Amino acid sequence: MKELTMFYLPNCPHCKLAFKFHEELMAEHPEYKDIPLKLIDERAESAVADQYDYYYVPCYWIGKEKLFEGHAEKEDVEKVFKAALEA
Repeated sequence: MKELTMFYLPNCPHCKLAFKFHEELMAEHPEYKDIPLKLIDERAESAVADQYDYYYVPCYWIGKEKLFEGHAEKEDVEKVFKAALEA
């Protein structure tokens, strides 16, 4: 299993919603708790963020493979978690 990276902005409503979905999915699927998740605040770590090609947050990556970008629904976050388990 590879590390999952998420770029976010603390005050972004879409990021807050994605975090809510993270919590719900981890409560429903204990195996998701074992996925290594690296959270990157794009304002605080702009040099790191600039190394990736994305335009919207939340944005999920495994390595240099973009899994999802933009407004997330619960199903989108679950697809990201499933991809991380398979990686």
